[in-house]
Order: sequence, then structure tokens, then C-alpha cells
Amino acid sequence: MKETQDMNDSIVTQVIEQLQEMPDSLQRRVLDFVYKLKEAAGRDMPGSQLLQFSGSISQDDLVVMQRTIDEECEKIDVNEW
Repeated sequence: MKETQDMNDSIVTQVIEQLQEMPDSLQRRVLDFVYKLKEAAGRDMPGSQLLQFSGSISQDDLVVMQRTIDEECEKIDVNEW
């Protein structure tokens, strides 16, 4: 546990050192990014909670989805770029 805390302290220290070298405008962007990361982390869901949905898509729908992926997503349009 202490090793993990030491690693976290090291990361925080490094981030602070880098931030101190940045202009205020970039520091603000980093802070905004941190807020967005925290917000997104609150929405994470472990895979074990998704198991309740296993098997909820019918086999027929899965076949249609796979066919559509095969037909539409694996094409290369050489003129696209």
C-alpha cells in the first residue's frame, strides 16, 4: 500500500513540476482536462455489471449486425482521401 502511495505522490509531484513551468492558459486547460477525467471516471462501469445484458440480443439480430459490419465496415474507398 505504501509503495502505491509513493508512486501516486511521485506522479503528483511530477505533474505539479510540469504545471509550474506552463503559462496560466495551459494550466487552465490542464485543470479543465482533470475535471473532465474525474467526471468520466464516475461513469465507468465494471464489466461484471454488464453481464446482466449477456444474451439480450437475439441471434437473428446478431447475424444482421455481423453481416452489416462485414459488408459496410470492411470496405476501402481509395478515392475517399
